[in-house]
Amino acid sequence: MTSQASPLELGANVDQSDPIAEAQARGVRIVQHSLGELQSWKGPKVLYPGGAAGLKDAAEQAGIGVYVHAPYVMNVASTNNRIRIPSRKLLQQHLSAAAEIGARGLIVHGGHVTAEDDPAVGFENWFKAIDGLRMDCPLLIENTAGGAHAMARRVDAIARLWEAISQASGFDHVGFCLDTCHAHASGEDLDDLVGRIKAITGRIDLVHVNDSRDAAGSGADRHANLGKGQADPEFIMQVIRDAAAPVIIETPGGVADHIADLDWIRTRL
Repeated sequence: MTSQASPLELGANVDQSDPIAEAQARGVRIVQHSLGELQSWKGPKVLYPGGAAGLKDAAEQAGIGVYVHAPYVMNVASTNNRIRIPSRKLLQQHLSAAAEIGARGLIVHGGHVTAEDDPAVGFENWFKAIDGLRMDCPLLIENTAGGAHAMARRVDAIARLWEAISQASGFDHVGFCLDTCHAHASGEDLDDLVGRIKAITGRIDLVHVNDSRDAAGSGADRHANLGKGQADPEFIMQVIRDAAAPVIIETPGGVADHIADLDWIRTRL
């Protein structure tokens, strides 16, 4: 698994073509990027010159830690074979590709079932997915903002998910990524959120620090720049302090916007 870092590591979600240059432009030592289109079922691609080996070597030489976000289309909890089976295949492909570039972890959303499904089947499908994966890279499951039948929207669902996957053979390579926008939008009670999640998962490996365009409980996954949205600034900072994990911002805009958001965090630490 990834290790918690001290002092706090700050980074940003960046374009995949040259994540090393993107990190250096922002003055950070960690970055997150995708390996292909986030809304596509196509397999992973490494766009960096020199391919996976070139990116791994460049990151090591520059001292840049890399995280990879899996495509949003994947849903290993689904009861629909046409979604679940391709999702498992794509998840394995991205795990292996993330390992090839030396990534610290692959982040994947918790997924959901439909209103007609028994949620227990979704949790069981997660167990089967983890049990059948070759864990080439740590897998970090991320909480989600919406979905009445989501596997990782609320703390009680996360508890059921962790109970289900804890018996899987690859469970020791599974961690958790907490997104502040998603937590705000989910409608979850935010009091001591980190403590309650850690009581279930044992750790938080990564924090996605984002403000929210929409109101608490909206279920909307729409990120905003820090201090510009509707999430409580003190809640965001409390998550950062309590989690004591690396931080990646996934806020809108380019280099200047990201630098402003990173400074927003630094001035409040």
